Amino acid sequence: MSLLTHLLVALFGLGSWISVNGLWVELPLLVPQVPEGWHLPSYLSVLIQMANVGPVCVTLMHRLRPGALNEAAVIYGIIGLGTAASFLLGFLWKETAVVAGAPRSVALLVLTFFLSAVDCTSSVTFLPFMMHLQPQFLTTYYMGEGVSGLLPALVALVQGVGLVTCVNSTWSLNHTLNSSSSFGTFDLQAQYESAKFSAEVFFFFLSAMMLVCLLAFVLLNYHPSVARERGPNRRTPGVRGDAQELKLRCLMGSRGAQQKSRFGTGTYSWLQVFYIFGILAWANALTNAVLPSVQSYSCLPYGNNIYHLSAVMAALSNPLACFIAVFVPIRSLWLMGALTVLGSAVGAYLLSMAVLSPCPLLVDEAAGGVVAVLAWTAFVLTLSYVKVMIGVILRDEGRSALVWCGAVVQLGSLLGAVTMFPMVSVYGFFSSGDPCNSNCP
Repeated sequence: MSLLTHLLVALFGLGSWISVNGLWVELPLLVPQVPEGWHLPSYLSVLIQMANVGPVCVTLMHRLRPGALNEAAVIYGIIGLGTAASFLLGFLWKETAVVAGAPRSVALLVLTFFLSAVDCTSSVTFLPFMMHLQPQFLTTYYMGEGVSGLLPALVALVQGVGLVTCVNSTWSLNHTLNSSSSFGTFDLQAQYESAKFSAEVFFFFLSAMMLVCLLAFVLLNYHPSVARERGPNRRTPGVRGDAQELKLRCLMGSRGAQQKSRFGTGTYSWLQVFYIFGILAWANALTNAVLPSVQSYSCLPYGNNIYHLSAVMAALSNPLACFIAVFVPIRSLWLMGALTVLGSAVGAYLLSMAVLSPCPLLVDEAAGGVVAVLAWTAFVLTLSYVKVMIGVILRDEGRSALVWCGAVVQLGSLLGAVTMFPMVSVYGFFSSGDPCNSNCP
């Protein structure tokens, strides 16, 4: 297989979620300079879920009018939109307008909606495009998708986003009751360090990465070495072949007893199909919405360094799981279930630590931070492997199966976000820890 094709597929996958992931890691720089303050993450969560209108429309088009949607044109359009929106953010993210009598970051919120629509729609367009290449390249695509979370985190780390210095803020004088002696105590206050480069530069970096994704997609369509990596019966990108797929499915369905269901190639029964999609939705709900929304609560009580290390290790675990899947591609549905239970158990531990914040278990011991980092690594590693292998399984079921795969990914993420939003932002079930002061007994 061509190393060039692997590289292009990884760069193509890189553009799938890099814009939204980049916005999240840049929040510590944005929040102090926008009127929404720390309510901004709540607004972003709502906008990202509203942007699921994109994949809903694409999925309905595939369902109601098979073959009517030009796949390549949609991908060109959403990558171009993501490039333009990221570039405009570099100029307009600070601009405000008065809405309902209060200043609002209208440009930032509108452009965030467009970026979210791009990334959400990539789930139901990028994955079906991978049907044009040999099956081995799907794992490489997932590896690039994982790097879309790791790369912005590393750039933000170099930028100095979220680095905290503990400084003495106040001096309190205490007197004893029966003595003239006195003593003083200092309270430590967390101060964010200034960034090495501005948010504008970071947004231009995101725009450049979307251009790289666009160039990779063009080369995947037209480079001669990529053409050799297509299967013997693969359609060229953009050709309307859903009708042919339906005709083939009907032909296969005539075999009767040999088929277990009318989904894909009929390899799996309907019970197994629902089992696969149920695991996929659950894994994405946990990894894309539920646990990320409480990561700071589960780690910050152990210190700012533990929080940053857990974030980096979680981002690194995603492409690592894809790399493991290249060499250990186990398709057992029982294993998928076992790994999902294991990852969910680790996620339950992390969620429990977030509930106990600011005083989780082992809060004043080094072992507590080590366990938190290892737990985040294991959580992302196991469930990311499950998601990759389910994608590989569904890839063999045909292009429509990959469309539904992307739709279920977004559905799971939506349900997770809808569940966590009121608990985090409305009812305040979680309390953040202080990276400089421990108030635990």
